[in-house]
Amino acid sequence: MASPGVESSPPHSPPGMSANAPIPEPSPGGFYALHPDDPAYRVFIDSLDYLPPEDIRRVKAAVSFSDKAHEHQTRLSGEPYITHPLAVAGAVVEWRMDGDAVCAALMHDVLEDTGVTKAELAERFGNGVADLVDGLSKLDKIEFASHQEAQAENFRKMLLAMARDLRVVLIKLADRHHNLQTMSAVRPDKRRRIARETLEIYAPIANRLGLNTMFRELQDTSFRLIHPMRSHVLGKALQTARGNRKELLSRILDSIRSKMGEVGIQAQVFGREKSLFSIYTKMVDKHLSFSQVLDIYGFRVVVRDIPTCYLALGALHALYKPVPGKFKDYIAIPKANGYQSLHTTLIGPFGTPVEVQIRTEEMHHVAQEGVASHWLYKDAEHSGADLQIRTHKWLQSLLEMQSGDSSEFFENVKIDLFPDEVYVFTPKGKIMALPQGATPVDMAYAIHTDVGNCCIAARINHELIPLRTELRNGDVVEIITAAHANPNPAWLSYVKTGRARSKIRHFLRTVQNEESASLGERLLNQELKTLGVEPPEIPSAAWERLVKASGNRSIKEVFTDIGLGKRLAAVAARRLLAEDAIPVHTTPGSLVIRGTEGLAIQLAKCCQPIPGDPIIGSIKKGQGLVVHTHDCPAIRKSRSHEPHKWIDVEWEPSPGSLFEVRIDVEVKNARGVLAQVAMAISDSGSNIEHVAMEGDPEKLFTLLHFTIQVGGRAHLAQVMRNLRLIPQVVRISRLRSEAEA
Repeated sequence: MASPGVESSPPHSPPGMSANAPIPEPSPGGFYALHPDDPAYRVFIDSLDYLPPEDIRRVKAAVSFSDKAHEHQTRLSGEPYITHPLAVAGAVVEWRMDGDAVCAALMHDVLEDTGVTKAELAERFGNGVADLVDGLSKLDKIEFASHQEAQAENFRKMLLAMARDLRVVLIKLADRHHNLQTMSAVRPDKRRRIARETLEIYAPIANRLGLNTMFRELQDTSFRLIHPMRSHVLGKALQTARGNRKELLSRILDSIRSKMGEVGIQAQVFGREKSLFSIYTKMVDKHLSFSQVLDIYGFRVVVRDIPTCYLALGALHALYKPVPGKFKDYIAIPKANGYQSLHTTLIGPFGTPVEVQIRTEEMHHVAQEGVASHWLYKDAEHSGADLQIRTHKWLQSLLEMQSGDSSEFFENVKIDLFPDEVYVFTPKGKIMALPQGATPVDMAYAIHTDVGNCCIAARINHELIPLRTELRNGDVVEIITAAHANPNPAWLSYVKTGRARSKIRHFLRTVQNEESASLGERLLNQELKTLGVEPPEIPSAAWERLVKASGNRSIKEVFTDIGLGKRLAAVAARRLLAEDAIPVHTTPGSLVIRGTEGLAIQLAKCCQPIPGDPIIGSIKKGQGLVVHTHDCPAIRKSRSHEPHKWIDVEWEPSPGSLFEVRIDVEVKNARGVLAQVAMAISDSGSNIEHVAMEGDPEKLFTLLHFTIQVGGRAHLAQVMRNLRLIPQVVRISRLRSEAEA
């Protein structure tokens, strides 16, 4: 059974070809670099015996077509280029995938590296093959600002193709796997870059799809390419350890087999060796030497059915004592990639820790080949279908993260590929899998975007907790929402999932654009009034010309650009008036602000202006209007060197809101003085946001640093007057930072 994203083509007519369309035949003498009697070609053709005859003929035609398309191309090693597509197709055949997938693997580079078009492929091999090849081709005809941008955009294209058809990523992984194995002729810097990209992106994708064998091989090969000396030394150490521990391992293996037979369980028992990369990662993460890594070897017990898994677990715990807290039941709660097994760690002979995985044969197939087990094993069809549905949901969630910025999307997906997970419960008992370190905010967005946007608090195990709290396995989490709540920008500092990060950024960007459009309109209107023109006097044709000249789609987008500092209001105003006979009379004017407009108008952190302070503003690109006090030391240099960047701003007569300001209060040390100061601030109608203390060496005085909320300069003066009435208060000052703007 195929997932919604994977459709197998009917055996007699590939997608896009009519039932009566002729199947392409290899052209006469159609092998160029490849000979029909070539052993590699013969082995490949012989392995196609699971496909219907019609598909085998199409595959032969695809070999011929690919060989001709790459006729004059060689790999850096000097080999004919066709050897690479043939190797990739061989890996696809090992997964027993359909004819379309094999043809696409053979021709995966023809759109990118030759003059062949998608239309030509569709005509000869059908739309299904053409779509697969297109999904595998890079966007090499587009100019990108940097390699990172090109990488991110190509990755986005591949994910879109993956979401439509899972075969795309399986062919891509086979392609990357073969490329890594044949890197000897590639420049060392390029070799390392490709290997790092594989570790960051392709290996985690293989893991996320449950392709454990491919995942390990990609990791180990990348490790050898990035750190050739380290992998060589570690490989030799592992080989030595294998000989030294051979007797111990045989003893454990025999005792497990004997115990299974003793309790009447039919089981396959075999040892497994940890991969080089996983040993290296453990040594680095835990600062261990090779001799300190004791769990290099583990054991697998493969049994008939699920009840027998638990019987085998009981037998093993009777044989060797289990390590407390080291048991994991991935059968009851499978991993997101469909992996199922019981994991336990036992204390073996001589105190050696022994890791054992217990699973059924079907689970073993899925554990090794993941989504590919759907094609490989008929007995894993049910599990494979479940896994493909789960994978399809994951791919759809990746598509929901899309934003205008491909680099941001790339980063969000990388975050989402980390495999470590925690399992938590909703109040109704539904299990949710989240990344290690996830918070209630991540869970809220995993439930629904609206739940995340309206989240205000959470209960973990019936207790109210801060939203930044990390969730643990088994937590029961209740999300508390409020209808008018909005995402907090501070959430971005601690959310773990790419979905949550993407949704928060999307909301903030939308809100910022609305606020920036409003600010931009006010700035442009102010500039027009400064030129002695009222906005209603300007004809609609002038507004249309401005929109067209700016390259925007609407006047609102022009306002947004002005509010975000991407366009100067003065330039836009003069362009509006340039071709119209409107008399211009320059009159000075100031922009009136409340200070509570939101993201579009920011009060500078260095001087923290409050109503009553003389203020001035600067439009910063991407930030909007940043407001400083006139005497802010951080802007002196900029004001004198770039006066054109500054605009006059003034406060609205009655803002009616509270603003943060920092004050220092020096007091004589006396019992209860902090309480007196706090009471005086409170009695003045001000809130204390933060307080810190700094003592002197003689312990005669203490400097109190307060961040308080006031309504304006007059309110601050009242707070200071009340503080001076306290006998122990020696000095009060408003704090201004010397930080650069």
